[in-house]
Amino acid sequence: QVQLVESGGGLVQPGGSLRLSCAASGSIFRFFTMGWYRRAPGRQRELVADITSGGSTTVADSVKGRFTISRDNAKNMVYLQMSRLKPEDTAVYYCNANIANELGKADYWGQGTQVTVSS
Repeated sequence: QVQLVESGGGLVQPGGSLRLSCAASGSIFRFFTMGWYRRAPGRQRELVADITSGGSTTVADSVKGRFTISRDNAKNMVYLQMSRLKPEDTAVYYCNANIANELGKADYWGQGTQVTVSS
């Protein structure tokens, strides 16, 4: 069984910063792409950013230049540094990881962490 646990969400004022962390544990042979998605009220889940095992990143245009994704393969962690936050960044943020284990290769999801940007 694989578990992804996010932390670091909360309430922040516009222009502020937050750092989200995601810790993976369980039966893991290898990590492939890891990423962050978000779902705002009334909207579909969307990709925020992802990062391959080699370190290549994809970042949504809406957060480019403000958010940075990184990973620590030794610690099975992925991070999302969010700066210059805007009210429209308010959403539940989900960690995603493509992982290989004895069951094969599959996508796993965290439970989500709420980010609220408001004055």
